[in-house]
Amino acid sequence: MVHKKVTLIGKSTESFDDAVDDAIDRALATLENVHWVEVQDLGVELATVEDREYQAEVEVAFQLE
Repeated sequence: MVHKKVTLIGKSTESFDDAVDDAIDRALATLENVHWVEVQDLGVELATVEDREYQAEVEVAFQLE
């Protein structure tokens, strides 16, 4: 069994948890055989004080067929 890892960045205006969920949802929608996700980094882009964008960089591992 061989796995491949890719890095995704999820985004949310609400929270880090929502940003992680965004990345996981995208991985599950576009990749097959997803086995695990590791959160690598969290950050906030500050376009303005009122408009924050939470970002979560995650590494997704999926099994190759």
